[in-house]
Amino acid sequence: MKRLFSSLLMAVAIGLTATSAYAADVQNDNEGKYTIKNGQMTMVIDANKGGKILSLKYDDKEVISQMRWPETFGSTFWTSPQKEWNWPPVPEYDKKPYEVKQEGDVLTMTSGINERLKYSIRKEFATDEKDKAFVITYYIINESDETRQVAPWEITRVPNDASLIFFDAPVDSIWPAGLMNFQSANGVSWYQPDEANDNRKVNADGQGWLAYCNKGNGLLLVKRFDNLDASQPAPGEAEIQVYVNRGKTYIELESQGAYTTLKPKEQLSWTVRWYLQPCEPESAEALVKQVNTIIHKN
Repeated sequence: MKRLFSSLLMAVAIGLTATSAYAADVQNDNEGKYTIKNGQMTMVIDANKGGKILSLKYDDKEVISQMRWPETFGSTFWTSPQKEWNWPPVPEYDKKPYEVKQEGDVLTMTSGINERLKYSIRKEFATDEKDKAFVITYYIINESDETRQVAPWEITRVPNDASLIFFDAPVDSIWPAGLMNFQSANGVSWYQPDEANDNRKVNADGQGWLAYCNKGNGLLLVKRFDNLDASQPAPGEAEIQVYVNRGKTYIELESQGAYTTLKPKEQLSWTVRWYLQPCEPESAEALVKQVNTIIHKN
């Protein structure tokens, strides 16, 4: 890992590239869990537990946190800014059952309406075989009779174990400063997760991608999403966020879309493309080249 930290990382700047989505290979266990396959990748979503992504594997290797305490596992979706609901997460979006339909190319899961926030959430899952990606499109629907402002927010929990997180943003722009030991090379910020007694969270204005390398199982998770400028996130929020839970337990890889004004019954949509591949974590050069290939920079 030392070689990884001493090597230079290349800066990456991307925009989302339009590619076709194909009908997902979906299996249903009739108990609310849906399995989607794309090549050697397998994603499991639980409609009965807030439409959470419970598992993402390459062959038999897992990249998602499998802890079972509340708010420690899986990948979920919330509305932003958090100050509108504070804590705990809104049950209709995070824990309660979603209605499920499979129509054409996508598996669709729809939440109930939260009576206080007056939004419903829809998640559409598809695969892009050519791009070797899972394509997840989130919708927030304004079910109220008032004009509202809201942003989309994806939260993915991964193990804090022999890993590396990196994205394209200057270290001195990450806030609050000093909470995590980010280092920089050629405009890319990277962080080797550590252990502390406090929960910590940082924010950054990235370039539309966020990467997580798990050295233990040799997997690289890359997410692509809309690249925002610093004025577009919700107040007090950011395009990229990294949360590290106290101890050596789990990490949240978080990304947000633009803060959007919605008239009554209007909706926003926001797409995140997930890529999972084997990698060589000891080689920074190979790792960065792989990310560049995934996000179509090369």
